[in-house]
Amino acid sequence: MSNHKLVQFGFKLNINSTHTARTIMLNELSVLLEWVSDSYSVQHAYLKAIVEENCLQKQSVSNRKITARHLNELYGLDPLIVVFRALRYLWNRDVKARPLIALLCACTRDAILHDVVMKVLDLPLNTSITSENTEIWIDEIYPGRFSKVTLRTLAKNINSTWTQVGYLNGKVNKIRVKAVATPGSIAYALFLAYLSGARGIELFETKYVKLLDCSMHDAISLAQEASQRGWIAFNRIGDVIDIRFPNFLNQQEVELLFEQNR
Repeated sequence: MSNHKLVQFGFKLNINSTHTARTIMLNELSVLLEWVSDSYSVQHAYLKAIVEENCLQKQSVSNRKITARHLNELYGLDPLIVVFRALRYLWNRDVKARPLIALLCACTRDAILHDVVMKVLDLPLNTSITSENTEIWIDEIYPGRFSKVTLRTLAKNINSTWTQVGYLNGKVNKIRVKAVATPGSIAYALFLAYLSGARGIELFETKYVKLLDCSMHDAISLAQEASQRGWIAFNRIGDVIDIRFPNFLNQQEVELLFEQNR
């Protein structure tokens, strides 16, 4: 599927990054989604909760507005945005999935996070990682693009994000650990892969599933469990796999996907 068409489902493809200023903001997102409990709430309700109702307990109006902007950039905060709607559907159905679901969504909307995340996943378990390592990776992907100060901030925030979602452990000396995939996180990863044009077994070979830090065998088992819980529709006959997402897409969006893949 073309990049232009992905934008219709909530993907952001520019190389601006929230991580030049903030992390994945997992705690703030969790508080916000608990505060705005109705999954059908419009975007204004989320922004009002942050700025006017100060649900995140920020000290100044300016900080509230900045926080609202960053959360909106990372997640969309609008049920009309497909990637956020699916996140919201799974958020309370699989609490353990929240960190990886947040990461997956952020990777569709923060290109720098998306581009560098496989670097940490490629590290063997128990490997030590520093901000300097991440600075080098970012500079390899975007040579000379960032000043030393910006590069340092980006690396620090990205390492914090990886710690929040379970790729790293430790406050000062961070160590690569294995993240914990769940049925909810695999359902969301497969959905993003589906929006990107993958079908059948190819869904399990995409970057989104690889971000879950689990084997294909485990990913298929988790997908079957997600289907048993009614979150996705998973059917398998031998080596042929068919997965659908009736809870995430309306009929118009299904038709749009069908037209785009003809």
